[in-house]
Amino acid sequence: MARCCTGSWHAPVYFTVSVVLAFVAISTSLHSKSEDPMSPTKLTFHELSLNASKALRRANFNVMATLLQISPEIFLSSPNVTIFAIQDDAISNSSLPPWLLKNLLHYHTSTLNLPMEDLLKKPQGSCIPTLHRKKKVAITKINSKARSIEINNVSVSHPNIFLAETISVHGVLEPFSSLAPHDVHQGWNIIQAPMCDSKSVLASDDVKSTNMVEWSLIVRLLSSNGFVPFAIGLNSVLDGILEDYRGLDSVTIFAPPSLQSLTSPSPLLQRTVGFHILPQGLTYKELTAMPAGTLLMTLVRDLRLEIAGTASFNSGLVINGVEVVAPDIFTLNTFTVHGISRAFEVAEIPDTPT
Repeated sequence: MARCCTGSWHAPVYFTVSVVLAFVAISTSLHSKSEDPMSPTKLTFHELSLNASKALRRANFNVMATLLQISPEIFLSSPNVTIFAIQDDAISNSSLPPWLLKNLLHYHTSTLNLPMEDLLKKPQGSCIPTLHRKKKVAITKINSKARSIEINNVSVSHPNIFLAETISVHGVLEPFSSLAPHDVHQGWNIIQAPMCDSKSVLASDDVKSTNMVEWSLIVRLLSSNGFVPFAIGLNSVLDGILEDYRGLDSVTIFAPPSLQSLTSPSPLLQRTVGFHILPQGLTYKELTAMPAGTLLMTLVRDLRLEIAGTASFNSGLVINGVEVVAPDIFTLNTFTVHGISRAFEVAEIPDTPT
């Protein structure tokens, strides 16, 4: 009886692992096949992932150990990495869809190699880059005397589980971002560190409180490709966007062919333009991979766009009842533009209490 109970965690854990691995199999198989399995680089890569996996298993982070052993490409896609391992029960009990779970794993993997000694040397408020679409995690508390640190208000409970020349692995008390099922409908924006993704970001050697989006290039491209009304509207409200979203590093724009003659700055124009912009870059492939009903955060804080699935007549993606007719018109590092058949209908501006 004891042996049965001891292994009871395996079923949910390996089910979760199998789902995640199935989701990333296509994206990682081409990368794996392109390398000679007997090359020195491959052997080093394999040895590092295997040794790190063994160390994680000894520390009872079995899910992360299995993922790292079977599909190390999820984590080791940067020359230097720090993995913040999530506890088994948090992953195995999660109801997140595979695409969001993969993003969560990327959000727990930094593109820097940071042993505990290096983490403790960083100033409180520093932002650390991750593999998840340039999102960052924040060092929210440091106690050098107690040699303790919190990231996104989560304690690093198992420091230095594994250290190597290019890899550091630490265990954390809980995930850096919520895993509650009801949060799935907030889309990719449940994965964020408020200190690093808003205008309150602290300037440091890791991050600058500037807007990285190439807005002037976006306006020119829209103007020269048939989206003149929207380009004029965007240019008119650009100062407000720059003020409200100083930490913005990528956007998705749904460009309509017309904008109801809204060409002068006004609260309604600001709201209308902002409703057509997401504060993260999403390609058409990434959008279509999201389940129907997913809500996407826009630059209007009280409004969301809803993915309705594909239209039956031509399998085009439909968002808020509007079809994406020209996907991926422009896709650069800081922005992606999709053409839509008409403008999204914008809810009325809420009454301001008097």
